[in-house]
Amino acid sequence: MIIQAMNLEQLLPAIAGMTWPDLVMIGVGLLLIYLAIAKNYEPTLLLPMGFGAILVNIPLSSALTQIDPATGQAVEGVLNVFFDAGIATEIFPLLIFIAIGAMIDFSPLFRNPSLLLFGAAAQLGIFLTMMLATLLGYDLREAASIGIIGAADGPTSIIVASRFAPSLLGPISVAAYSYMALVPIIQPPVIRLLTSRRERLIRMSSGSARKISKKALILFPIAVTIVAGIIAPSSLALIGFLMFGNLVRECGVLNKLSLSAQNELASLVTLLLGITIASTMTADRFIRVDTLIIIALGLFAFVLDTFGGVIFAKFLNLFRREGNKMNPMIGACGISAFPMSARVIHQMGLKEDPYNYLLMPAISANVGGQIGSVVAGGIILTLVPFFA
Repeated sequence: MIIQAMNLEQLLPAIAGMTWPDLVMIGVGLLLIYLAIAKNYEPTLLLPMGFGAILVNIPLSSALTQIDPATGQAVEGVLNVFFDAGIATEIFPLLIFIAIGAMIDFSPLFRNPSLLLFGAAAQLGIFLTMMLATLLGYDLREAASIGIIGAADGPTSIIVASRFAPSLLGPISVAAYSYMALVPIIQPPVIRLLTSRRERLIRMSSGSARKISKKALILFPIAVTIVAGIIAPSSLALIGFLMFGNLVRECGVLNKLSLSAQNELASLVTLLLGITIASTMTADRFIRVDTLIIIALGLFAFVLDTFGGVIFAKFLNLFRREGNKMNPMIGACGISAFPMSARVIHQMGLKEDPYNYLLMPAISANVGGQIGSVVAGGIILTLVPFFA
């Protein structure tokens, strides 16, 4: 009799409170999980983000902060705690930078230093998208947060958005990491559109075979940090943590810590970062026209960055003699999706010519892109407050 007297809202409040936007966001979560498992698109990120989206879009979920009807007091949800501790403080993204720095070997870039230029050329989309976003009515801080999606660098996108546009953090984070995962789908059509088959067949050497001294590899991250700090102190957290991770790798006395940073630290923080970002993926924040516009602008920025890198390589080839030209596909590696973009370009080269090994120059350009995206983020953090 008691059960019969209960209405649906009392018996199953989550079902009673479910709305169509909640169902849409749960569908988005399932889609991200599908892409992670079935398509193997950046599973360490998309799977926790997808699962987190399901957690936060079930009404009255204890994963988010809720008001206790009995006491009227807020009961903190675990994802809100993680967000305040790891995202709002920027700790999770910066720890990821230590892990990325520990993974990067700068020696191929030392052997082919000209490829560092692609790390600058492939940031074109960031600033053009900022301009477009301001024309669409976003203020400069929001436009900068949207434009940085084009860097294909999730941690940088999170840091810039958390400082300048916290309300847009959810769609910006999802767009940044989704486009990173979709590099094998997005970049090849753009590259084919901009290059001829003859250009895609250009072979490149792996650079000089000279051995890079240990001293140079140790001094490099220290020098970059000092120079960047003098020019743009606001970039020091970004660049400093990336370079610190690399110094741990190269110093030779912290091998265990280097391996831990590359493996355990990267895996654990990526897992927490992915599921914590999902706390911003609630239906009320996500099911908006703004979200679609941000995702579209992010794709625009990403495509423009690829465009900028490829066109810059074609421009350089105008001044290089025959037999010493660059394969323009390398320019697309100037984005920060390391090492995914380098692998995509290498595979494209092998598809055109089974004996065309582009991996080493592609990795060099990709490392330059990682540096370029962090520098771009630092420049935005430094300059935008002066004009906003």
